[in-house]
Amino acid sequence: MLTKNNSIVLSKLKYRDHDLIVKCYTEQRGLVSYMLRGVLKSKKGLSKTVYYQALSQLQIEENYKPNQSLHFIKEVKFSYIYKSLHTNIYKSSIVLFLSEILSNVLKEEEKNEDLFHFISAALQYLDNEDQFSNFHLLFLLKLTRYLGFQPENVNTNDLYFNLESGIFEGINHGIYSVSGENLTLLKRLLGTNFDTLNTVKINGKQRQEFLNMLLHYFELHLGNFKNPKSLQVLNEVFH
Repeated sequence: MLTKNNSIVLSKLKYRDHDLIVKCYTEQRGLVSYMLRGVLKSKKGLSKTVYYQALSQLQIEENYKPNQSLHFIKEVKFSYIYKSLHTNIYKSSIVLFLSEILSNVLKEEEKNEDLFHFISAALQYLDNEDQFSNFHLLFLLKLTRYLGFQPENVNTNDLYFNLESGIFEGINHGIYSVSGENLTLLKRLLGTNFDTLNTVKINGKQRQEFLNMLLHYFELHLGNFKNPKSLQVLNEVFH
């Protein structure tokens, strides 16, 4: 059955000599993988690969069969055309990093329109923003809401945040208790939206330490979570 589905590209993988398998997060069905047969075989086919850059936003006319693991695309067009996301070296490093994160954590083959719209809107914000060095921090923090482990019980008087339980506390419980600059920044970002993110000023060292804390938080709450290979590049760009 042919249907239309808004999609965000998470990854692509070469299959055999001329095919690609593209993994997308879609508005109507969550995670979906598509087989693009022969797309690497001709110049005409190669020109279509521009659609499948990391985190591209597409409208796909698909041939979807519920009991199959791979589906087929009849027609594709951009639902949103980025102005800078794939051409600005700093933004493209964030794109690579977040595409790895999302490929890692999005596993469900079921509709979650709120999550889809969050990712779509956040990427459009990044595309149009000039000050974005902290974007990935707020994105990951907001993503925890949709993944089921958003930090709870924010209290400005609490001196610690427990990474394992996901709550703010007044007592140090050891290796999972966060305090100091990371705690201050966590509380600040939890009260921040993307449109006011540029008011949060931190240096490269603070940014890297907070990101490491966030990734540890993901690791504690998600099975088989792995740090992205692009983490080192991201740290070098924004340090």
